[in-house]
Amino acid sequence: MSRAFVFPGQGAQSIGMGKALAETFPAAKAVFEEVSDALGFDLSALIWDGDIATLTLTQNAQPALMATSLAAMRALEAEGVGLAHAQCAAGHSLGEYSALAAAGALSVGDTAKLLRTRGRAMQDAVPVGVGAMAAILGLNLDAVRGVAEEAAQGQVCEAANDNDPAQVVVSGDKAAVERAVEIAKGRGAKRAVMLPVSAPFHCQLMAPAAEIMSEALDAVTIKAPTVPVIANVLAAPVDDPGRIRALLVQQITGAVRWRESVMAMADAGVTEMWEIGAGKALSGMVRRIDRSIVCRAVGMPDDVTSCVESIS
Repeated sequence: MSRAFVFPGQGAQSIGMGKALAETFPAAKAVFEEVSDALGFDLSALIWDGDIATLTLTQNAQPALMATSLAAMRALEAEGVGLAHAQCAAGHSLGEYSALAAAGALSVGDTAKLLRTRGRAMQDAVPVGVGAMAAILGLNLDAVRGVAEEAAQGQVCEAANDNDPAQVVVSGDKAAVERAVEIAKGRGAKRAVMLPVSAPFHCQLMAPAAEIMSEALDAVTIKAPTVPVIANVLAAPVDDPGRIRALLVQQITGAVRWRESVMAMADAGVTEMWEIGAGKALSGMVRRIDRSIVCRAVGMPDDVTSCVESIS
């Protein structure tokens, strides 16, 4: 069975995530310590004992989700299963950084600092209340693009996340996104709802954040990953460090092409996907994209054991 390891993005965070892994696997605990050292504060205390509002702040959620994913990855490796058992890796938005770190393209410390910077830059790019995002359910990508184009009216409104055949997220100026919600309802969307996010991610309003990330990424070493990593903005694998660097900058303003990424992996022969880290959101998307793909979550010690046993 050919498998891919996939890594979740923002929205999967929860208080206590990764704690059981850290208590069970010393290698997992070491990841949280390494991330805290890199950031200069005890991130694990926030993840395990903090409040969800503080954890959900973009600058905290991004490195926290990466730390949890890498802790799960290190737990698997401690049991003898690593990326050598995968054909490729992919991540949703910030999860692409987790995938790159898991594949050795970025160090864990550098990834933590990059995501802290990324979170702050994305939050600061647009004043609170100016931008917004909305989920459109029941319309495909082409239909949502048409909705966004009509809603823009000189403002920014773009398809930001193509998550699965029935879920596309739009992002942009708040008034334009609100218009998109109403237009989508009129065009037969099953649901169209504003999302509780603090900034309009993955649209042109994020250009200031892209500039900051360009400088930040120029300052770190990127190596060729041990397995190809699917780039969000291409929905195709990349392994050249220079190309990875450029695509991570483009990702800030570009759409997350998750549906196409999953289809590309399936077309390449992937029949099983392991969701490494917090939650099961990606598994739900994958099932809606291709029900033949077997999905496994790896977020708790029992998950590690069952996944290892499945290939031993």
